[in-house]
Amino acid sequence: MHTPLVARCLRGLEPLVAAEVVRSGLGAVTDLRHREVHFRASRPAPPLRTADDVFLLAARSPDVGAARQAPRDLAALADLTDLDHLLPLRRAATAPACVDVSASFLGRRAFTRFDAEDAVGEALAQRLGVPYHSRRTGAAPPPGSCGWRLTLDGTRATLMLRVDDRPLHRRAYKRRTVPGTLHPPLAAAMAALADIRPGQAVLDPCCGAGTLLIEGALARPDARFHGFDLSAQAVAAARANAGALPVTVRRCDAGRLPLPDGAADRVLCNPPWGAQVPAGGLLAGAPDRWWTELRRVLSPDGAAVLLLPGRDDLAAAIRHGFTPVHAQRLRLSGAQPFLVRLTANDARRGRR
Repeated sequence: MHTPLVARCLRGLEPLVAAEVVRSGLGAVTDLRHREVHFRASRPAPPLRTADDVFLLAARSPDVGAARQAPRDLAALADLTDLDHLLPLRRAATAPACVDVSASFLGRRAFTRFDAEDAVGEALAQRLGVPYHSRRTGAAPPPGSCGWRLTLDGTRATLMLRVDDRPLHRRAYKRRTVPGTLHPPLAAAMAALADIRPGQAVLDPCCGAGTLLIEGALARPDARFHGFDLSAQAVAAARANAGALPVTVRRCDAGRLPLPDGAADRVLCNPPWGAQVPAGGLLAGAPDRWWTELRRVLSPDGAAVLLLPGRDDLAAAIRHGFTPVHAQRLRLSGAQPFLVRLTANDARRGRR
């Protein structure tokens, strides 16, 4: 029997999540929608590293519209849900202790997300005979809660049941963090886009808490991962998070890396462009030095996967002799950065 599932992700990562579903041999992708990848699986879905979360599809109905009283109609989704079929498919150690619902919608509405959550959550709790935890209080759901997701996209209302006890984006390795730390599913998507091969040297010259290197090492433990950061706090955090993974981290300035020319087969990086973390050291006074040094350490047939804030930064990459072979606009924390894969333009190699 094929189970309908929905992977939720950052806006813009839908194609990469779909590719992971196919690559993992889970089943067939049936639809790509706003922040959602719908697929059918013949076996329980393993954790998808590029997805924020994975849900069992519970029920669908037409979108209820924008009117203030519309959430009352959402309670019908609870009645449409086959609880006897869905609940045994969860990877949960215990029976649900309470119901927790998180909602989101597209477009303007005369009601709040809490109104939608409460309408569905109270109906589900009544059917299950357990308490309902409302998110209006701002308090985290209690242990043992049964997590549900409700989306309204202007066409349809979709109710989903979380497969795991907690969201997939909460990584167990992330024991320490620093300002500007990268969202783990995005880091996993960047590592997948890099197409790291066995034995390759992978570099992050501004590694922060090590998220990119760790996601790369989890996907490809037979490669070699090297991180540098100017901040001693970041170096300590990255080492603690990496644990026994094949990741080495040292403190140094990204504007003068202690590496020979062409030493890196792959570069993974979310550079300090000044949004969350200001550039420091040599890069503070000469930002273009970042591109010069990247070009120097990247091998002739290497590739760099970067997160760039905007079009000007993409233009800077081209100006410094890189060719974008992939560019994808994302939505991340209110910004719209570019996820890019760059290769070096051989015609300009050596002009530094």
